[in-house]
Amino acid sequence: MTAWIESLTHFVAAHAWLGYLTLFLAALLEAVPVVGSVIPGSTIILALSALVPSGDLDLVGVLLAAAAGAVLGDGTAFWVGHIQQHKILETWPMSKYPAVIAQSEAFFHRFGTLAVFFGRFVPPIRAFVPVTAGALGMAPAKFYTVNILAVVLWAPAHVLPGVLAVSALHQYSGLPHHTGYGKQIWIPAVLIAAAFAGLATWWWHRRKRAAV
Repeated sequence: MTAWIESLTHFVAAHAWLGYLTLFLAALLEAVPVVGSVIPGSTIILALSALVPSGDLDLVGVLLAAAAGAVLGDGTAFWVGHIQQHKILETWPMSKYPAVIAQSEAFFHRFGTLAVFFGRFVPPIRAFVPVTAGALGMAPAKFYTVNILAVVLWAPAHVLPGVLAVSALHQYSGLPHHTGYGKQIWIPAVLIAAAFAGLATWWWHRRKRAAV
């Protein structure tokens, strides 16, 4: 794992634009209906944020890449729903996930405009709320205003924990950033935690289906 992280770090340092592109695509694809339910965009962003303190990636660049991907992904999904209206929710591949669609509609009806804001922070509903908002006739100006405000808060919430954690590890351990000590701890920790969360979610859904 340490060797893999070192290889990743050296590669990103030599091709920083690919690091920003990866962050952009992670945030973008996470907002795509259905696809966003299986793309671990938040995990990727949280893990790669560990490359900021060592100087491999720039903090502002990371925030802008993640925010731009999220805004473009959410905005595109909303516009598709706005044009197609409710029939988009009944066509493939959306029709393959009636439970999540129903959950997204209930979430939207319960919270109204705030569903767009809260939905950005709640997977896997995050991948369905924008298209649902468009399909249910939410005004574009209202959607984009609330969505951009949510993304402005969402991006730092996913980037800063890694930056602060790695910086704190180096500060209190007394090791310089270039040693890579912090990111060698943070990146595996994020990946392992995400794997356990995924397994726990899968187990819970399986148990729920068995009970039904």
